[in-house]
Amino acid sequence: MRNKNLLCTIAGALIATAQMNAPSFAAMTPDEVRRLDGPLTPMGAERAGNKDGSIPAWSGKWQAAPAGLAFRPGDPYPDPYPAEKPLATITAQNLEQYRAHLSDGQLAMFRLYPATFKMAIYPSHRDFRYGDSVYKAIHNHAPKTQLTTDANGLKDYPPTVPFPIPKRGLELMWNLRFSSAIAEEAAVYDQAVVYRDGKVAWGKWKYDIWSPANGSAFEKGSPLINRTFARVETDLPLRERGNIIVSHNYWDREGSDTARTWQYNPGTRRVRQAPEFGFDQPLGPGGFRTVDDDRLFNGSGERYDWKIVGKREIYIPYHNYKLVDPDVKYAELLGPNHPTPDFVRYELHRVWVLEATLKQGFRHQYARRVLYLDEDTWMAVLADSYDARGQLWRTNMQSSLYAYDARRYYPAVAFYHDLIAGSYLADRLTNEGKPVRLNSSPQFNEAYFSPDSIRGSGH
Repeated sequence: MRNKNLLCTIAGALIATAQMNAPSFAAMTPDEVRRLDGPLTPMGAERAGNKDGSIPAWSGKWQAAPAGLAFRPGDPYPDPYPAEKPLATITAQNLEQYRAHLSDGQLAMFRLYPATFKMAIYPSHRDFRYGDSVYKAIHNHAPKTQLTTDANGLKDYPPTVPFPIPKRGLELMWNLRFSSAIAEEAAVYDQAVVYRDGKVAWGKWKYDIWSPANGSAFEKGSPLINRTFARVETDLPLRERGNIIVSHNYWDREGSDTARTWQYNPGTRRVRQAPEFGFDQPLGPGGFRTVDDDRLFNGSGERYDWKIVGKREIYIPYHNYKLVDPDVKYAELLGPNHPTPDFVRYELHRVWVLEATLKQGFRHQYARRVLYLDEDTWMAVLADSYDARGQLWRTNMQSSLYAYDARRYYPAVAFYHDLIAGSYLADRLTNEGKPVRLNSSPQFNEAYFSPDSIRGSGH
């Protein structure tokens, strides 16, 4: 009996300690909820423009394609602003007058490539809104959202923005993780690493993502809404052809059991669970980026301490329809040192600045990361990654566009610049292939994302 009492005492002390060390997060107040229908947009962005009008007020006047813009699911996305010309072009020569609106990574690109790196600045737009079901879910569920005791999971959360009025870095990180979730994403993405000497290494992935919480299953209470499924099959490089990965990311679990991954190896014709897959494991041609570099940050945030630095007005890639235009060929787009500036559109927008510092005792290639999140979408649009010496190592850019079929913003082509090696990766390219299909692919199901399914389809 004494031993039993002792065990109960120890267990109680451990639980109490865990609760004391757990992050404390207060739910949204009724006044904060009302702000989403007042000075803030339904997503939590500032509704008003900035003082000089260079950032307009949010109108949200368009949902899906604007009237007169022809689009059918499966077609390339047409540009809603095709006649616009740049307001200015930033170069190394006029850099100083724009410095306040540039990230450290952008400034580094001007220093490294002063003769060729430029930024074309276009009028800023905030005309599109998300589907009404997204706003309804945020309004109904965000006031009740809670983190698990270790902050690795969520309880009673909406499928897009768990914390529309973030007060802590962890809350902002969770908004980022949910920002690009789309019910169904089916695509074949090309990848290209452009080296300093001009040589190109190619990659190609068949990429399927299923997020039931972002579809009709969310309101129906499907048991699948607590996870996102992914299936990635490699076609290039040739040495990795036929490799297939499936993963299940769970949003409501504690501890390290928040993701499960299985891998099919065509050499052995076997499927193995891959518990170490994720974080800073190299991925893509030449292992140029990490697994959690996808969409600038993707995956568990458990290895970092997260801090909100504040908000800034920054020139960010926005409405980047030229980057997915099938008339723009890779030979034109992929210039030496960086993508050809004429094809990249920048707009001035307000962004949240989120800093991640590696926790003591944890390992990652990046000792510190600074992420810039667009306030209207919560998507990461710029990221600066630092090595263990504190040196800026990689600066990455995630372009975006409004996807008319999904009725939300979509992370399109991404560029990862290695400032030390002088090379870069272009990821999620579709110009010379079929356009991505969002919420219009054949209906995914749990069986398609099972370990047995990749065992049967491997060859």
